[in-house]
Amino acid sequence: MIGILGVGHLAAAMIAGLIKSGGPETILLSPRGKSKALAARYGLVICADNRELVERSDIVILAVRPADAPAALEGLPWRDGQIVLSVCAGVALSKFPAIPARIVRAMPMTATEINASPTVFYPDVAEARQLIARLGPAIALRSEDEFEIATVNAAIYGWAQELIRQSVHWGGDHGADRQMMRQLVAQTFVAAGRMMAETAEPMETILKDLVTPGGITELGLTVLDQQGQPAAWQAACEAVLARLTASAERR
Repeated sequence: MIGILGVGHLAAAMIAGLIKSGGPETILLSPRGKSKALAARYGLVICADNRELVERSDIVILAVRPADAPAALEGLPWRDGQIVLSVCAGVALSKFPAIPARIVRAMPMTATEINASPTVFYPDVAEARQLIARLGPAIALRSEDEFEIATVNAAIYGWAQELIRQSVHWGGDHGADRQMMRQLVAQTFVAAGRMMAETAEPMETILKDLVTPGGITELGLTVLDQQGQPAAWQAACEAVLARLTASAERR
């Protein structure tokens, strides 16, 4: 059984993805947040309290607010063989209390809802990998430091959506159909990502083939460079990483 401790927006997306993936197991919910609505929608079980949730679950997805994550595990009947999958950003393994269950950190995105989230996780535990792979590509990392760096990608996911939104509105403001633009721009990002992920050429080579001298790609990149990109993008990544690592140190 899979238990969800902390039923907010991300947990709701993960639940939708798990159900779409067709797993036969029961999903148990802690009795707060979106539990009632999700239980009514999917026919799920709401436990009386977190103790019952832990007693009945083999894997517990911890999706509470990061500040509440360590305390949420205390005083519960954990046992050997259980897995706790923490999706709480910025909470290092060392900050959790010592419990018999194995704790794995993961950073899924809301695209788990459509089984399309590339999700990093650490350490590589088979049971956690199997669950994560149902929600999209499962990417095991070598260390917790690498996990913290890779977690910045969760913010990049939102930035990419904002770039899509801006491009769609730009096209609509110039007379193009907005729904068509939404599909076009979104699928363009998908295509760009697949080219980077699925071809063997170095990224620089892929870009060089696109940036022909005097072409529109070169023109746009020149304007972006003049406006402060890529320095601004890199500064945003550094700011997010600093927030994550500072949070991990404080807790």
